[in-house]
Formats: sequence, structure tokens, C-alpha cells
Amino acid sequence: MRRRHTLGSLLLAPLLTACFAAQSGDSRGEASDGSRLRVALAFPPAENLSPYGADATLLSRLGVTEGLTALDANGAAAPALAASWRREYDRTWLFTLREATFQDGSAVTPAAVAAALTHAGEARPAPAALSGVTLTAEAAGDAVRITTRSSDPVLPLRLSSPGLAVFAAKAYGKDGAVDPVGTASGPFELTKVTGSTSAALDRFDDYWGGRAQASGIDARFIADGTARANAVRTGQVDIAEAIPVAQAATLDRATLKETATTRTTSLHLNTRSGPFKDPKLRAAAREAVDNSAVVKGVFEGYAHPGTGIYGPAVTWAEGKRVRPTGRASAAEPHGTSVTLATYDNRPELPEAAQVLQQQLQKAGFKVTLVVREYSRLETDVLAGKFDGFIGARNSLVDTGDPVAVLASDYTCDGGYNLSRLCDGKVDRAVADADAVADTGERQDAAMRAEAAVLGTDAVIPLAHQEIITGVATDIRGVLLDPYERTLVGPGTRR
Repeated sequence: MRRRHTLGSLLLAPLLTACFAAQSGDSRGEASDGSRLRVALAFPPAENLSPYGADATLLSRLGVTEGLTALDANGAAAPALAASWRREYDRTWLFTLREATFQDGSAVTPAAVAAALTHAGEARPAPAALSGVTLTAEAAGDAVRITTRSSDPVLPLRLSSPGLAVFAAKAYGKDGAVDPVGTASGPFELTKVTGSTSAALDRFDDYWGGRAQASGIDARFIADGTARANAVRTGQVDIAEAIPVAQAATLDRATLKETATTRTTSLHLNTRSGPFKDPKLRAAAREAVDNSAVVKGVFEGYAHPGTGIYGPAVTWAEGKRVRPTGRASAAEPHGTSVTLATYDNRPELPEAAQVLQQQLQKAGFKVTLVVREYSRLETDVLAGKFDGFIGARNSLVDTGDPVAVLASDYTCDGGYNLSRLCDGKVDRAVADADAVADTGERQDAAMRAEAAVLGTDAVIPLAHQEIITGVATDIRGVLLDPYERTLVGPGTRR
């Protein structure tokens, strides 16, 4: 087993990395040279680079998009396209814009921002950050007034979501599609996309935060983790995300950057159809799973055993965690056949699936594994075509609000409900948490809602992960973000 980090190092990691929302930093001024960055990403575009789904973080990690707000290193809302904001009334907020320009040359105006947010609100399926939320936006002088149907105390956090990025008017087509090529406002402009293989970006010289230090980015989408590691080792790329733990030892130690993240790998059980519709069989699966074996055998110490939806990188969670109650008693599987699916963009997941297959079979299940590339799997998972799904989910990537991931992933109306869970107790607990404005009390309520989710055995947390990024030794300013929203920014340079 490779070395393990102490809990203290995990708790400090978000504070020791950069302030991810404050992207200008040392980026102001002329570029230090004209070189381009070569970046390998693990996930090819799954939805034609739509900002309303899984591709949203792909765009934000490349520095293409931004929203009204961003997340700072402590998970608080920080200025982005909005320079400031204030709450006017219970359901109304006013966001004052900074002077900024879209990549097509048009101004970032209150009217443009209002139109962009309106378009996001009308998208189907809705962006995960708007799960259970209805908002209206309108221009108000040099500001945007946003009104929500019900009180939303964390709206500034919600608007930091990569899925609520703001684009110029020309980006929005009549068919509801959004074209991000040359229409966003970030430091790098997307100029060309070659299917699911590669993308080219140029520096956007009129970026409000100052000219980027690199002249552009050549991005490659490499789903195979070993190939990404090889690309770093042979000098084909400067930056490669999600290096498999099995490949870490093959790279020069100086090129490895480890980041504690708010990502948890979990086994999601289909609660709406198939064998795991029976809560007693879900309980049997939970009792069969030994997540410490997954951490030891698969993650080689680059993770901690799963304790909940939120892991130790969410620094406040462990001290507030609530023990689940009301779980069903386990039934004997008696050879029940189940199909588990996962994806190979993160190489640890097929390995974890094999460990779980052995554990479940030992408990009396018959287990078939399905492994595909993520873009060829998501639709079938959400449609309930498998009995279980092993996936890695960053609990704070959508909004930074701990309640939001519960609403999107575990409520009846959730847009990313991999477990297909619809439970009245869970919905009430999530709704109660969403109504709380005070930060500490909201965290307490979120942990009660987490306990309600875990009590259904719809999800079995396996591991709280670290992410390994491969970075060439002559590259500086990579944004090692525990929320996994950013990777390349204005200060990233050779």
C-alpha cells in the first residue's frame, strides 16, 4: 500500500490550495511567453458541450466559462461576473455586474445575464444547480435582479455552478442548444472542437481579470487513464487530470500533484425497479460491502473509507454527522442476479466494481458487470437499466451548497438521481434543510438529510478520494481545486 495521509492533512488541503474564485492573482499583465498549454482531460464531451449537463465542468476547468459568482477555497461565494450582491427581500437578490466583455466582443450587460439565466431555467433537463428551484431574472440598472419562487438563502452559492455559466446572446439557438464556441467570458476562448477527440482554445485578450499568461490551450480528451499517465511521462502533455493511482508510481514524483477533494465514490442501488427495489436486499448489499477493502486494494491509500455522502475534505461534516435510522433488516440474496455498471474514465472504478462483485457474490448475489465509457452509460443509468451503478461524485461541484447535491441526487424530482430514489422522509428532510438560512444550522440540517438518505440504503459510500494530477515540472499556476471546477486559469503558465 502507498503512504496514507492523516485526516489533518485532508482538512487543511482546501486552505493550502489557491483561492479558486480569485483567478486574476499573478495573471495580470503581459504573458510571460507565447507558448500554449497541452492538457489531457479524462472525459470527452458527452452532450455536445452543453453547459447544462456533465460537460459544464469540462468548460470551466479549461477556463472557458464563468458565472456571476465562484467558489473560494473555503467554499464561500466569491465575485466573478458579479462584483457584489445583496439580498433585497426574502426571495429577491440584486447582483451588481463588473465591466466585462464576452468573447464575441459584446458587453456583459444585465440584459444579457438575465437572458442567459432565463435560458438555463427553461432548459430540460434543468441544470443540477436548479434542481427544485425556479428563478426569474431581469435587468435592473447596472445590476441583475433575481427572484426565486421560494426563499433561497444560498442563491449566491448556487450561481457559482458551472452549469449556470453566462454566455453571449449569439450562443443560444432556437432549439434550446447552447454553442460555447467564442461566446463565453472566461480567460480562454474555445475556437475549435474536434468531436470527442480534442479542442483548441486561444487566449481571450479582453478578459476582465487580465490577459492569461499562456497564449492558448490544446486539449485532448483521453478516456484511458494509463494513456493519460503515459502522455505526461513522455512529455506529450503538460497537464493531465485524474491520473490513476495504479499509474502514480510510474511517474516522476515531481510531476504528481495530490489534492483532497469533496469527491466520493459510491455504489448506487436502483430503488425503483429490479431486485434492489426491495429494501431488504439493499440492506443485504450494504452489509456485504467492505469499503476498507476497496480503499486498500483499489485506491492504494489515496482515499479514506466512505462514511457518508460528504467526506473529510468537507471539513465540517464529520463533527455533525447523524447516525442513520430506520434501515431495513437484511434478507438472504439466495442467488439473486444483479447487474452493476460503471465507467472506465476513472480506472479505479472498474477495479472497485470487481472488488464489489466478489463481495456481493460471497454474500449470495449473482453479479454481472457492465463497463463503458461514461458518455455511453449515463443515459441508461438514469433510465434505470441497471440494478446498481458505481460512480464518483463531487458532492459540492454543482453549487457548493451541501443541500443541493441531496436535492439533485436523492429526491423524487432530482435531475441526477442515480439511485432513482423517491422517499417521502428524504424529500421532507431535504426540503427542511433547504429552508434554513444560517450556515451552521444549514449544515446541521444537511447532515440530518444525509442520514435520511443513508437510511434507505439507496447509496453505499465506498471511498472519499484524493485526485492525482500530472503536471510537467516546468508548469506553474495549475489550479488544484478540491471542488474540481477549475484546472487552468490566467496564471497557468510554462
